Amino acid sequence: MTHPIYRITFVEYLPPYSLCLRFNDGLTRTIDFEAILEGELFGPLRDPLVFAQVILDPEVHTVVWPCGADFDPATLHDWPEHEAAFRAAAKRWSLNHVDAGKTKTVRSPATHINAPPYADLAPLPSPNVAEEHPP
Repeated sequence: MTHPIYRITFVEYLPPYSLCLRFNDGLTRTIDFEAILEGELFGPLRDPLVFAQVILDPEVHTVVWPCGADFDPATLHDWPEHEAAFRAAAKRWSLNHVDAGKTKTVRSPATHINAPPYADLAPLPSPNVAEEHPP
């Protein structure tokens, strides 16, 4: 079974978060990326100055950014089939980012322990016992 290999032949930046892309099969597609710019890889592209640094990589024939973000040209070619999954992932990334910035309080049932944790463990001996205890 063979599948087509798509290459992007032209990219035009459309502020603030859109790209007009032309593919080697003649398809032209304009994609607004704003809703998916979350997470470690795509989050930096939320800065319009960073997003504007998009270039067409001549070797792999896709759009890339200096921060390391890129997309598979086949995904962009068939964007309507993939957009919902990217939006869902961006929502998860966004929620994880919000959660990571908050201190979480975990409440557990009260326990009555009089000794500090690990009180029953003996201290580890020093590797230089001879120096600590001269003859």
